[in-house]
Amino acid sequence: MKTSPATFCAALAFVGSVSAFWRMPCRFQTGIGRIDPIVDPGAISAHVHSITGSSGFSPTADFESLTADGTCTACSVTQDHSAYWTPPLYFQYSNGTTVMVPQVGGMLAYYLYYLDNVKAFPEGFQMLAGYKSRRNFTGPAIDEPLSSWKTDATDNQYFLQQRALGFNCLNGDLNAPEPSLYRHELPSKEYMDEHCTWGLRLELAFPSCGNGDLDSADHQSHMAYPSLVKQGNCPDGYDVHYPFLFYETIFATNVFAGEDGEFVLSYGDPVGTGYHGDFIMGWESEEFLQIALDTCQNPSGDIEDCPLFDIDEDAASKCKFDMPSNLKNDDPIGPCDGLPVDVPIQYGPEEATNYPVAGQNGKPTTGLEPTAAPSTFSHATVTYSPADPESTKSAQGGIVVAKYSSGADAAIVAEATTSPAAPYAAEGASSWGPSPAQVTSVPADPDKDGEYIATSWITRGNTVIEVFVTEVDVTVTATETAPADAHWKRHMHRHRHHANF
Repeated sequence: MKTSPATFCAALAFVGSVSAFWRMPCRFQTGIGRIDPIVDPGAISAHVHSITGSSGFSPTADFESLTADGTCTACSVTQDHSAYWTPPLYFQYSNGTTVMVPQVGGMLAYYLYYLDNVKAFPEGFQMLAGYKSRRNFTGPAIDEPLSSWKTDATDNQYFLQQRALGFNCLNGDLNAPEPSLYRHELPSKEYMDEHCTWGLRLELAFPSCGNGDLDSADHQSHMAYPSLVKQGNCPDGYDVHYPFLFYETIFATNVFAGEDGEFVLSYGDPVGTGYHGDFIMGWESEEFLQIALDTCQNPSGDIEDCPLFDIDEDAASKCKFDMPSNLKNDDPIGPCDGLPVDVPIQYGPEEATNYPVAGQNGKPTTGLEPTAAPSTFSHATVTYSPADPESTKSAQGGIVVAKYSSGADAAIVAEATTSPAAPYAAEGASSWGPSPAQVTSVPADPDKDGEYIATSWITRGNTVIEVFVTEVDVTVTATETAPADAHWKRHMHRHRHHANF
């Protein structure tokens, strides 16, 4: 189903500057489960991940299995059988019941060129970004101007790691959208209810300076951040420059506006500072990826503008991996009593501790009780002010923000109710999610020769909507005999959609 909102104006803004990049749409999940072949190879992972990419994904996945055993990819480009995964977001009601927050539009993986002489990820390369045990952001609520940041990143990695996370409030403000990597911990539930009317975008920046190794014992120390997170100087000994890999995942937190409870990530983190993600290189070859990096440098960032890429959305929408038999009884979607599976919520500010993992090494389900929230616990309530964007924009991810001007009351998912199980289908993970939006009138397909300032995709349940955003000047003349334009109101109601990417 295609929707062309030609009557809406959209704002398009780059944060930061980049000469070339592409955004890899992975609009579909290959699976959701307790699998992590990097941290827990061959075993049950300690928490649930949302996974996309190759159908060759498994608890022992590597470059060979992703490319040789994977018959398809959930990402748009058929040559990319890489594996991308992050922990999903849950909402826990006051009675302890949790449900997974609906994920909107899958995930976008950006390949950006900020360093010079960018090299392809080699075959066998893998990395992890973020620290799941972290429960405290130690910096100021708003990052200091870049002029005060150290130019030598060698002994500054802890500082940079904390600023590689972003929690972007999608608030419908066309004039001052929040920039990427602006807020480094989850905002409060109250703040999200009032301001994140289009949901919350979770962002993760991977380090792009490498020492040449394919991996390391902790899966992180073979990589480092440049001095300004995405650009700047690489630390000593990290002379290999890889693409700046950046994950964006949108969750419909607005579904739970007005509900009593809290948001928490799958590994028991209500703060957000432990957000993390994993990547295994699975492009068809290092050589192909290098040619793509050297060739596909259209500043649009659209994969359609790269002649090397073969795009198959239909195959991507059907791509799944085989869920291991020892996980088929898990319920990662909910409703559940607590987080799946028996993950305790740990608030900090001290680091979170390890806990028994149900099914791992023969351990049974533990029935651990969540840790009580301390009386002093609070979330960041930072609000965005564009007073001096030039002073901090180089710390951002360089991500495009496009939205419709359709009113602050518009919701990504309008059909949600107050029941904990309402946004989810009874059949389970294969059909879970909010009810597809009911479109009463669909405009004709847009003119393929037209000029669009952005395109985006929205996933609602099993429905994927392709959105073409164009900017059109509309003049409305009010007359004394027509105090209310009912036709215009009906038109706006029928075509109220969102594009966030």
